[in-house]
Amino acid sequence: MVRISSKYLPVKSTDFLVIGSGVAGLRAAIELSRHGRVLVLTKDEATAGSTGYAQGGIAVVLSDEDEITFHFDDTIRAGAGLCDEEAVRVLVEEGPERILELISWGAEFDREGTKLAFTQEAAHSKRRIVHAQGDSTGKEVERSLLSHVRTLNNVQKLDFHYTMDLIIQDGVCLGVYLLDEEGKQISAVTAKATILATGGSGFLYQQTSNPPVSTGDGMAMAYRAGADLVDMEFVQFHPTTLYLPGAPFFLLSEAMRGEGARLLNIYGQEFTHKYHPEKDLAPRDIVSRAIVSEMVETHSLHVYLDLTRLDPDFVRKRFPRICSTCLSYGIDVTRHRIPVSPAAHYMMGGIRTDLNGAASIPGLYAAGEVACTGVHGANRLASNSLLEGVVFGARAGKSAAEHARKIQKLPEQVRNPFQGRIEKGKDQISEVNEVRGILRKLLWDRVGIIRCWKSLSEAMAMLQEWEPFMERTYRHSKGLELQNMITVATLITRAALMRKESVGAHYRTDCPRKPETGPSHIVLNKSGTT
Repeated sequence: MVRISSKYLPVKSTDFLVIGSGVAGLRAAIELSRHGRVLVLTKDEATAGSTGYAQGGIAVVLSDEDEITFHFDDTIRAGAGLCDEEAVRVLVEEGPERILELISWGAEFDREGTKLAFTQEAAHSKRRIVHAQGDSTGKEVERSLLSHVRTLNNVQKLDFHYTMDLIIQDGVCLGVYLLDEEGKQISAVTAKATILATGGSGFLYQQTSNPPVSTGDGMAMAYRAGADLVDMEFVQFHPTTLYLPGAPFFLLSEAMRGEGARLLNIYGQEFTHKYHPEKDLAPRDIVSRAIVSEMVETHSLHVYLDLTRLDPDFVRKRFPRICSTCLSYGIDVTRHRIPVSPAAHYMMGGIRTDLNGAASIPGLYAAGEVACTGVHGANRLASNSLLEGVVFGARAGKSAAEHARKIQKLPEQVRNPFQGRIEKGKDQISEVNEVRGILRKLLWDRVGIIRCWKSLSEAMAMLQEWEPFMERTYRHSKGLELQNMITVATLITRAALMRKESVGAHYRTDCPRKPETGPSHIVLNKSGTT
């Protein structure tokens, strides 16, 4: 163990900081590059986040048969009464321009002849989902953005550096505390504005479609700094991920059902008609609960997704990545039913922001899944996430640039808040990994798709037992991530206990009905709740 003794930290300054290199972070960096020097920080490689995992596509009104009003209405309906209508209007109205912008930067979306090809997903009234390489839309969006960023002299990327916390001076965010790749040095990076684009927190759950980097870091940092977080109980579970012992929970795009795939129970029977008139294309929260209910009723650990009735050549062309992945596990999706079960997928809540990405702390902005703009409400409409990233990433960048004009000078010295604290060395990693595993199972079992006061209270009691881990100072990402996971898991559980109603993705068996007055937002911060 090492005692951290330096009074001041080494300081590096830039005009703008972007934490995260997914769709929202890269789009924000592009916007900021017009106004000064931008440093993009990532704790892993640039492509490790959730953007590249997005399969289905981007919901956007670019078809002659579609209208902005239809996309607006579908989004509001899916959000179950908790969408911010002004934010939704921004999303659907500015979305087409942002997607055409991506195309101008080299993004190659699938086409039918010279026109964009569109597909349909659950709860959409029109075929409005643009996609790339069949089922690799996120990878193509990420590729085009990274390619464009590389042409910008004002943007520097720094991978494998862990952002530990935000620097707050006199109530203003002025940068971050940073841990280098080897875990040997903590430094300060000061900036006139900081944008958090760190993604979501799906990896807090044992079963998830998210990559291991999705540990809620940005939400936890913002909370510790005193920012408002809102609606943390709304975790969306994707209905269909590959369920095979020993295999990862690989996402099976909702577009498969949009193209005609059917959900069957283990007896080969369709069942979603028992739960919603839109059947397999009902909103995600409803389909996920329908699958869980059917699994309980049939005493099984999965249901099936069946594409065998579709043309095999069409399936291979439309879903090449899914076909090849399933085939690597011995499943030919054109001939075999695919065993599937729900998994944690997306966080609708997050850092509370205005329409321009500004958090409640001056100088701090957030965009993408880490933020809560209000566009998703209690249940995100399929394929609105990448759209939100480019729309609000651009807005956050523009707003952060305007704020930066007010900052005359950055601090030349930054005190070391870790001074005198004991660092737990690498000998603690096995213990950290054990607790991480227990936490992920706890949230899946107690704070998952179906909740109640008893399960949530049990989860909260266990989380409180891990308070000693929060007092340690780690110099490795696993330990720092564990602290963030405990923080965010506690916020999710606390909000879920507070919301004594079932709405959208939050379903409590002991509070199944919405109050007559309609749902309201739950805001959490270090001072309490509002």
